[in-house]
Amino acid sequence: MTFIIYIGTNKEFIDHFQQLLQENIVIVKNKEEASIILKELPKNKTQPLLFEKTNPDADELNIAYLKEQFQNAYIILVTEQISKEDINIYIKAGAKNTISPFADSDTFNAINEFILKNELLRENESRKSEKKEKENDKDIKEIDEVFRLPVGKRIFDIVVSLFALIALSPLFVLIIILISLESKGPVIYKSKRVGSNYFIFNFLKFRSMYIDADKRLSNYLSMNQYTNETKKKEPETKEPESNLADDDTLLISDDYQISEHEYLNKKKEKKGITFLKIPHDPRVTKIGRFMRKYSLDELPQLINILKGDMSIVGNRPLPLYEAELLTGDEYIERFIGPAGLTGLWQVEKRGGRGNLSPEERKQLDIYYAKNYSIWLDFKIIFRTFFSFIQKEDA
Repeated sequence: MTFIIYIGTNKEFIDHFQQLLQENIVIVKNKEEASIILKELPKNKTQPLLFEKTNPDADELNIAYLKEQFQNAYIILVTEQISKEDINIYIKAGAKNTISPFADSDTFNAINEFILKNELLRENESRKSEKKEKENDKDIKEIDEVFRLPVGKRIFDIVVSLFALIALSPLFVLIIILISLESKGPVIYKSKRVGSNYFIFNFLKFRSMYIDADKRLSNYLSMNQYTNETKKKEPETKEPESNLADDDTLLISDDYQISEHEYLNKKKEKKGITFLKIPHDPRVTKIGRFMRKYSLDELPQLINILKGDMSIVGNRPLPLYEAELLTGDEYIERFIGPAGLTGLWQVEKRGGRGNLSPEERKQLDIYYAKNYSIWLDFKIIFRTFFSFIQKEDA
């Protein structure tokens, strides 16, 4: 969860937000106290502020001051109700949104997601401006600003995905029934992913975990494969105890998971991300384990392909928190290419042949973005049929 500043004095509201956000919120009484904190924060990062609604006339002046002094402030008005007349006053002053004083965690997840999306877009625009300033420098590598999927590749995607959806429809029905019978919850898991040109879309998979997987995570931290490998490499280093709360949010990638709390801590320390990969993960359902082994949980992405979010072959679309880390010049090229269901690194070293390092994956993505062709696509598709069965159960 993004760090949040609350400006106000209502004890009931404050108690609710402190209980909900815990260490991710700082309470201040007025704009002066908020200004002290804001001055110490990076000016290029969006900073959410919860501003408690009191008197519209006084609020208007205070919000306008904060917005004028701190352009990165994203001001959200905390109120149970507001009139149409007051809405215009607060919008004009600089408030961007309203929130109930008793909002739940889903509301804050949506706010966090919105801020991440806008920061990605802003960084993309910043890179474009920097490129224009340096275009006369011969040592600067030229990069196309916008990727456009070739017409032939798009037609191929539509034909193949439509045919596959029709042909596999009985299998879809069977999987849906089996998932529903084994555990309660939605059959399709949706997550925000970043594809070509940093385009963000709803990425679809069949749900393969129990719905309370994030709450059960703390019970299995000792089984973390990455933690065990780190201990083997650094036997004299004592691992810190986990701070994972039972209600911490779980960030899910293709082959690892990390708690949002741990991710933010690692990011602040600038030590990278510690991934979580648990062999024989007890949080995975029986049908989920079977689907993962044969990659059947990926089948709903045929809908993404038909819609144009992805292609059959391309670079794997990344979760928002991963894409945020790959905005530098050395990795931007992996987004100037098609996003895909299968790709080059998926067929290189998978199953029993070993795992690619994160850096090797990035370089293969960049290679594909620069060199993709119909012949390379067919080669990858052919190899996919022989490598989609994962021998690892994680």
